[in-house]
Amino acid sequence: MTINKFKGTRMLEVIHSPEDMFKLSRGIRKGGNSIGFVPTMGYLHQGHISLIDRARKENDIVVVSIFVNPLQFGKNEDLDRYPRDFERDYSLCKDAKVDYIFYPSYSDMYPEDFNTYVEVKELSEILCGAFRPGHFRGVTTVVLKLFNIVSPDRAYFGKKDYQQLQIIKRMVKDLNIPVEIVACPTVREPDGLAMSSRNRYLSPEERLSATYISKALFKIKDAFDRGASEVWRLKEVGLDVLNKAPLIGEIQYLEVVHPENLKSREYAQKGDVVAVAVFIGNTRLIDNIEL
Repeated sequence: MTINKFKGTRMLEVIHSPEDMFKLSRGIRKGGNSIGFVPTMGYLHQGHISLIDRARKENDIVVVSIFVNPLQFGKNEDLDRYPRDFERDYSLCKDAKVDYIFYPSYSDMYPEDFNTYVEVKELSEILCGAFRPGHFRGVTTVVLKLFNIVSPDRAYFGKKDYQQLQIIKRMVKDLNIPVEIVACPTVREPDGLAMSSRNRYLSPEERLSATYISKALFKIKDAFDRGASEVWRLKEVGLDVLNKAPLIGEIQYLEVVHPENLKSREYAQKGDVVAVAVFIGNTRLIDNIEL
């Protein structure tokens, strides 16, 4: 079994081989222990740690995967420059009392003859899917592979990637995958910016401009709480804030959607989700808020 052991007060093991991870997980489950799983692309931040903390409370063993999945990046996207720092991630996982890191290579996950993909129709074709064709096919394919390899009882996803969360829930339901999907709240910086690994791309000026995204969402929620329900009015409120951001680029979408099927609303209802995707400089950021 390919396992790396790092020195420290708590043993944290790094598994590279899918076969070894599967055997380990099977042994854990046979021993009557539950597995909580947090899939990531690395460059961990406090949002990831909140998922790990939740998994730690609800399971006997916690597994974190670190894999920058090329299938979910389109042409001219940021695959090559996506932030990577395994030593930093390892240290954070150790501090958070993770038991195992699954850290496979590209060839481990996608052998040369790989030719099978998983796709959730409709949900994957709107919002981010309309601007990033094939992105969610890459997400669902790798997540299903990870579920098969790690065999978790529960898997933890942040609501910040709300569309991704709903797509994974639908995949699990449609394919009878025996994994409980646990949705966890978005973690924000003190100034409201949703935590994201891509925030590191932002210059100080862009970072300040990015705070207008959450300001717009909170402004929409406030208008809804005060009785506004016509979506065009709510969008107008949000766009008024976004358009004041000094370095804002393209606003790809600002929509009020049903919380499960993600279809656009004409009149907002309690429980609906306001979702947004904008460019700040060259960095694409997404965020959402529940009404």
